[in-house]
Amino acid sequence: MYQRVVLLSLPKAQSIDIEFSNITYEARPGFRGPMKKILKGVSGSFKSGELTAIMGPSGAGKSTLLNILTGFEKSKWKGQINYIGTEGQHTWNEYRKQSCYIQQDDKLRPLFTVYETMWTAIELKIGRSLSRKGKEMVIDEVLENLDLSKTKETRCGQLSGGQKKRLSIALELVDNPPVMFLDEPTTGLDALSSHQCIRLLQSLAKAGRTIVCTIHQPSAVVYELFDNVYLLAEGKCMYEGATKNTIAYFASIGLNCPRYHNPADYMIEAVSKEYGDYNDQLAKLASSNDRSWRSDTSQTLKKETTMQINENKATVLIQPPSETEKFFVLLHRCVVQLSRDWTTTHLKMVLHLLVGILLGVLYTDSGDNGSKTIMNVGFFLVTTVYLCYTSMMPAVLKFPSEFSTLKKERFNNWYQLRTYYAASLICSLPIQVAFAFIYTSPSYFLSRQPLDMNRFLMFLTVSILMTMISDSFGLLIGSLTNPINGTFIGAIIICTMLTLAGFLAHYSHMPIVLYYVSYLSYFKYGMHAFVHSVYGFGREKLLCPKNYCHYRVPELMMTDLTLADGKYWIDIVVLISNYVLFRFAAYCTLKRKLSSA
Repeated sequence: MYQRVVLLSLPKAQSIDIEFSNITYEARPGFRGPMKKILKGVSGSFKSGELTAIMGPSGAGKSTLLNILTGFEKSKWKGQINYIGTEGQHTWNEYRKQSCYIQQDDKLRPLFTVYETMWTAIELKIGRSLSRKGKEMVIDEVLENLDLSKTKETRCGQLSGGQKKRLSIALELVDNPPVMFLDEPTTGLDALSSHQCIRLLQSLAKAGRTIVCTIHQPSAVVYELFDNVYLLAEGKCMYEGATKNTIAYFASIGLNCPRYHNPADYMIEAVSKEYGDYNDQLAKLASSNDRSWRSDTSQTLKKETTMQINENKATVLIQPPSETEKFFVLLHRCVVQLSRDWTTTHLKMVLHLLVGILLGVLYTDSGDNGSKTIMNVGFFLVTTVYLCYTSMMPAVLKFPSEFSTLKKERFNNWYQLRTYYAASLICSLPIQVAFAFIYTSPSYFLSRQPLDMNRFLMFLTVSILMTMISDSFGLLIGSLTNPINGTFIGAIIICTMLTLAGFLAHYSHMPIVLYYVSYLSYFKYGMHAFVHSVYGFGREKLLCPKNYCHYRVPELMMTDLTLADGKYWIDIVVLISNYVLFRFAAYCTLKRKLSSA
């Protein structure tokens, strides 16, 4: 199984060797604790055509070394890394475009089928370099190689753990990268799935790729599938060489592996000092530059790969699509995602409609009844809080839920952050407008607000802006905090802005400091605009079913609420400015978080 790994529709993967020397990494365990050395001057090389395992006990520095080699960790480390291809040494930017990193967690979009997920990947990676028929051939070939053809129409959320792992590999394989890194590819898989996954990686490596993965303690059968192993312990290299030579290597210093013992388990036990402290001897032997323990399969495979490349004259030149083309691909993916996520769209639309009807009935005839003017202003406040809360809370969870997928796809050169952000922004705008309209229409007319199209449109504009601003503010909070803290902080901020909106506490009664602080609350401008859209612009006297209605004249109510000096269009401009500011701030914080993660 998994032996056909040559993608006939794409050019051969160019071989790249990775050589690193004297890699040192320090980290501070606590807030004020001393710096701790995680890696202590490790050196080595990973060759094309070989499947290499980075092994070691917990805390040995496996993931740290992998993150440094992939570029996930850009600071705090010292040393030198060289990327050497068939045409000479590559720069960092060239190497980044030809490598991929498949993380331990399989972050796939559960609402998309396997084929749709593969099609999105190939559109983002290859674009117009292949015809539609050519892309379908690549997808079919990759899925067949990874034994995923039968799951083509299955949604990712219904795949098994092994299928998800293979699909994660398939997504990065569509553009035939020469270098692949995997973090714990067998985590969560049973023995059979683990064997199949590593056997697949072995086949991919034999096609000329450089494949490196961290693995904890593989079975003896799985261990034998690796060409080489790089053993770490206490931040030092204990062994670098062929898996078939590990028993002889440890025996050379007096550590004899029992006959029927798993060599991988014995290595971990030895460097964990279960048989005594031999780590200094192992580290000294590993740093002696003795290459006799290394397998020579890479050179043979490199020659075979070079011959195959030379024989394959009809190669296809892959020109990655522009960011504009990627924008439309991401926009389409976003639209499909929203159309299938019934909790985000369908259910929310139904609830907006029901709540709009409920509030419209609750505040019946408050819009034209002079005795219910204050009650009607309360309706504006409830509208403001409802629209803001229902828009902010889902937005707080958006980036944290997509962060791992976004980080993986961006790091593996699927698209730029600005492209993803723009597609997400454009896709969310019609949804926010629809939510505001579905809520506002029944609540406005059932509460007997003025039957004037201009006033309705002005009221609707404020509702849309409040929804969009709260969505943007929620994204900003979500990009700064984790989901638990974000929901708590969002609720507190809404309550704070509610108290400064000018209705529960009049501006004339506020302490002067809080009065000026209220200018930072967009609730203030939303409430001003709502009141002006209904009562401003010279509205006539209201109906008064009683003998006396104090606020029958709208100007009197606006004066008492210190709203007479406000201007509707100034409020609209301020609200739009808030929207732009929060959107830009959310992009900057998200970019910073991705860069530092």
